[in-house]
Amino acid sequence: MKTVILPVLFLFLAISAFAQPVYLFYYFKGNGEDGLHLAYSRDGYQWEALKNDQSFLTPTVSADKLMRDPCVIRGGDGKFHMVRTVSCKDKGIGYVSSDDLINWSEQQFIPVMQHEKGTRNTWAPEITYDAKSKTYLIYWATTIKGLFPETQSTADNSYNHRRYYTTTKDFKIFTDTKLLYDPGFNVIDAAIVKVGKKWVMFMKDETKEPVKKNLKMAFSKHLAGPYSKASEPITGNYWAEGPATLKINYQWIVYFDKYRDHKYGAITSKDLKTWTDVSTKISMPDEIWHG
Repeated sequence: MKTVILPVLFLFLAISAFAQPVYLFYYFKGNGEDGLHLAYSRDGYQWEALKNDQSFLTPTVSADKLMRDPCVIRGGDGKFHMVRTVSCKDKGIGYVSSDDLINWSEQQFIPVMQHEKGTRNTWAPEITYDAKSKTYLIYWATTIKGLFPETQSTADNSYNHRRYYTTTKDFKIFTDTKLLYDPGFNVIDAAIVKVGKKWVMFMKDETKEPVKKNLKMAFSKHLAGPYSKASEPITGNYWAEGPATLKINYQWIVYFDKYRDHKYGAITSKDLKTWTDVSTKISMPDEIWHG
């Protein structure tokens, strides 16, 4: 069965065997102990859980053995590659691959922040593939003790994140970890997709004092940056995180976790400038997190 991948970060599949595209959404439930969950949609708005909302893959690596914040993409090699958060306090991320989304390779731990003694966490990793250079960018949020004191706060357990990254061509050899983006505020949950000749990063402003907790955008001519100044908020008067995007019929949809409300939201735009909230039009499985 031939599959065609749309440019999204949490993996939507267009399956040509169906009369119309079918999209898959990857997410976790609870604290991520039971692993990977999937839902499907034919229109990008109404989503239904697969396998009675049971896990498709059980986590095995790290002391905490979690599978939070899953990100799956179709790589240039035809394989499906997934990274995820393995622990709230570890210095690395989880990685696994598959040829068919059913049978998975042995799960691995990639110690991307092991070299930094002050590392407090490694959260919500994502992958974006650059077909031109045949390179994968893996990026995540980390707090390193003592860095960026200008935005340090005692709120939210004193976390003060920035975006870091590594690159790889084969998931065996990785470049040294570098800073990807410092927007001048506490930032987590980024997702990068290509728009024409540019790259757009959707991210969460994690600032607590004063409260922000919204989604913003930044642009770059190159996948690894430098990225522009963050935009004004594109989400409304609620707390949002975990952005992921899909383009259907020339319309961008950005999905996000309204985590305080225990439900999902979505906004749409044709030009990435003017946004319309369509949260009331989407339907997701119960109690899902960070797809």
